[in-house]
This record gives sequence, structure tokens and C-alpha cells, in this order.
Amino acid sequence: METISLVLLLLLAVVVSSAVARVLPVAIPTPLVQIALGAVIGLSTHIRVDLDPEIFFLLFLPPLLFLDGWRIPKDELLRDWPIVLELALGLVVVTVVGAGFLIHWMIPVMPLAVAFALAAVLSPTDPIAVSAIAARVSIPKRMMHILEGESLFNDASGLVCLRFAIAAALTGRFSAGEAAASFAWAAGGGLAIGITVTLSVTWLKSRFSERFGEDAGTQILVSLLIPFGAYLLAEHLHCSGILAAVAAGVTMTFAEISRDALPATRMRQNSVWDMIQFAGNGAIFVLLGEQLPTILSRALRTVEISGRGNAWWLLAYVAAITIGLALLRFAWVWGSLRLTLFRKRTRPLGPTDLKLVLAMSFAGVRGAITLAGVMTLPLTMGDGSPFPARDLAIFLAAGAILLSLMTATVVLPLLLHGLRMPPEPRAVALEDEARVALSKSALKAIERQREKVAPDDALADVYDRAAARVGDLYRERIQRLDGGDTHSEQAQREERIERELRLAAIQAQRQKLRELMRGGKVGSSLSARLTRELDLLELRQRSET
Repeated sequence: METISLVLLLLLAVVVSSAVARVLPVAIPTPLVQIALGAVIGLSTHIRVDLDPEIFFLLFLPPLLFLDGWRIPKDELLRDWPIVLELALGLVVVTVVGAGFLIHWMIPVMPLAVAFALAAVLSPTDPIAVSAIAARVSIPKRMMHILEGESLFNDASGLVCLRFAIAAALTGRFSAGEAAASFAWAAGGGLAIGITVTLSVTWLKSRFSERFGEDAGTQILVSLLIPFGAYLLAEHLHCSGILAAVAAGVTMTFAEISRDALPATRMRQNSVWDMIQFAGNGAIFVLLGEQLPTILSRALRTVEISGRGNAWWLLAYVAAITIGLALLRFAWVWGSLRLTLFRKRTRPLGPTDLKLVLAMSFAGVRGAITLAGVMTLPLTMGDGSPFPARDLAIFLAAGAILLSLMTATVVLPLLLHGLRMPPEPRAVALEDEARVALSKSALKAIERQREKVAPDDALADVYDRAAARVGDLYRERIQRLDGGDTHSEQAQREERIERELRLAAIQAQRQKLRELMRGGKVGSSLSARLTRELDLLELRQRSET
């Protein structure tokens, strides 16, 4: 009963923190509000959460990593794959080595292997936290895609490095050859298992649905079980469950393309996964806040061993680590962008280019994956003794998360104001070509459907008028997109005005529907159906912005 009450309290705290973040007059990221609320719960109640590292890892990481891999835009990721890999792999290695030695040099009481483990969990970034920070400031889509791709792969690479560092801390030895072979098996096996599990499950699900019909609840539940199945199977075979979950998510996109589901199933599935992402990320930050008082007291005891028992030393360590991470990231981003986005520049980089580099650097906010990873540090060594400096490592990771969030909250909106990424004209042209092709296909289908009705049929005139009305929509779209002036200022202004008018019409319909409901002229069943139709229309309009 106590466990159920605790889970319900955590979920309630996630809901309350989100509501508080929305009503605050100052733009404070939701993760910071969740941490603060968690700290209030920890200080004002007798509730204490004893986190088992393995259970914590299993509950939170597979679904979150799976969802990241599933939803990341694949085409945009492929277009910018050089910079994504440079940030997600190269920067992770530099961070683990550079920050690891820095931490061990500052805090000799923390063994080098543990310092590397801490640096490994600090290497992943969190685009969800960046989105929360930039909620009131427009962030370039291309920049967001790069950050999402970086986060997807540095989650996996950073957490794999964490496993090797923990193994070195537990065994007291590290062999580069053994580590390379182990990494090859863990990475290759994890990727293969994630792909195989997703393809096998989706194929079986598709065959069953074709023969016996599709049930939305079953389809959604299967999608929830896939990341856990891939993770557990990979761990059982001593491969990387993290990479298995990521690979399963990426494969899910392509599996969905080849096997159609009902539109209602896809919509419900997206809603369920939105809720899981919201609850999972929120619960992690609330748990961090709830654990902070205990983590702080234990971290102080660990620092006292080194003869520095003052709490200010802890803050100095957090600040030094955060600054070190920022400098490493700035240097790497600068070099990476020079080799990719700016490689064709004939002129020196100007203030706008420096602004972009700074924005990409400050966008390296630590978040849920860092916290989930550091919480998985073992409680004890192989001989039963306490894991060295575990509480201090957790506090430093939590402090780095807080400080990076607060710094980005102040600086990032200033940098994002008016920021423009280098254009991608080919991407725009591809989108227009795809829309034109789809519209032409729709017109052909309308014509074929009309030809099925004989000219002397009583409904022939009705079909003609209906086909003309539906076809006009697609002809107008083709003319607008294929006219060579698609993205002129006048065309963009026309599209924006048309979208505003459509949204205004939808809102007017909503208001009228409420009036009819209050007057008892519309029943609940009809109201629900009309509301859903209006929701779909509004979602379509807003998705085109």
C-alpha cells in the first residue's frame, strides 16, 4: 500500500509541477520546478524512496530511449549525420577523458574509475530540457534536430562508457583490448537484438491483425513491451540493453512504414507514449529533488574524508565541473561546425556564427538520462564494502544538472532570439515535391472513383459536384507549390493568413458547440464526435506551421 501511495504521490507531483511552471510569470523550465517540488516533499514529509539501481535503470531508461529513437526525424538526422556523430561520439569520449581526469584531480578521494563513471553520465544531453527552456523563444528546427540526434546517440555511448567505468571500479583493472572486444560484442549484439525484436514482433502483430482484426489496446500494449523485451534479452546475453532499446526505437519507424495500422490506433498510441514520456521524465526530476537532502548530507560526509568538510567546497566542485564541461563542449562544437556547416565559407566567421556556436554549446543541458545513469552506480563493491564516493558522485551529477539548467535558462533565450541556421533549400524542395506528388495522386483517385458512377446514374450530378469541391483543394495546393513562387514573401504571407483564418473558424466552432451543449441542444455522444473532428482539424493546421 505504501508503494502504491508513493507512486501516486510522484505522479501528482509531476502534474502539479507542470501546472506551476505554466502559471509562473517568469519562464522557469519545468524540470527545475519538479526538482524544487521534490525537495519540498523530501523535507516536509517522512517519505523516503530507496532506489534500487537495477530496477531504476530498467523502469526508466528503456522506454525513454526507445521513444527517442522512434520519434527522432530520420531524414533530418541523415542530412546532418556528420555533425551528429561528431557531437554524439567524439564529444562523449573527450568528455569522459577530460572531465574524468579533472574530477579526479580536484577530488583525489574519488577513484579515477569512479571519476570516469561520473564523467560518462554527464556526457549525455537532454533536448527535452532544452525545449522547456526555449518554450517561449523560437528555436530553429534544424538546430533542434541536431540536438535530438546528438542526444539519442550520446545517451547510448555515454551509458555504455558508464558500464565500462563501473566494471573497472568493481574489478580494479582495465584492459584496452578486453574493453574493445567487450564493446564490439555489447554494441553489435545490442543493435542486432533491438532490430530483430522489433521486426519480429511487428511482423507477428501485423499478420495477426490481418487475419483476426486489429485491437487498438493490444497494439499499444505490444509497443510498450518492445523496449523492455529488447533490453532484457540483450542484458541476458551480456550485450548492451541501452543500444538494444535505441535500435528498437529507430527500427520501429521503418516497421510502421511497411505495416499500416488503423489511424485511430496510431493516434491513441501517440497519446499513450506522450503520457509515458511526460510522466517518466517528470518522475525522474521529482525523485532527484526528493533525494537531494539525503544526497547532500552523505556527500558532505564523503568530502570530510578529504579534509574539506565545508559545504562551499561542494558548490565549488559543481561549478568547476560545469565550467569544464562547457569549455569542452564549446571547443568541440566550434571545431565540428567549422568542419561541417561552415566548411564552404569563404569569409571569416562573424558574430552570427559565433552566436550559433554559443547557442549549441549552452544547449548541452544535462537532464533525465544523466540522473537515471548516476542512480545506477552500485551500492556496494564485490567484497560488500560501500561503493567509493557514490553519494558524492550523485550529488555532483545533480548539481551539474541544476546549474546547467539554470545557466541555459538565462543565456539560451538571449542567444536564440533571431537566430537562423544555415538554410537547407534542398530539404524545402523535397517537401514541396512530395506534397505535389501526393496531391496529384489524390486527384487521380478522385477521378477513378467518379468514373465508377455511370453517366445516367441518379447520383452522377452529386458525384460531379462533390468531386469538384474535393478536387479544388488539391488543385489549389498543386498550383501553389508547383508554381515556382512557393516560398516568396507573398506566398508565405498568404499561407499564414489562410492558416490564421482556418484556426479562427475552428475556435468559433468550438465556442458554438459549447453553447449548444450548455443549452441542451447537443448530446454528449455527438459533442464528443464533433470535438474530435475539430481537434483533428486544428492539429493539422498547427502541424503545418
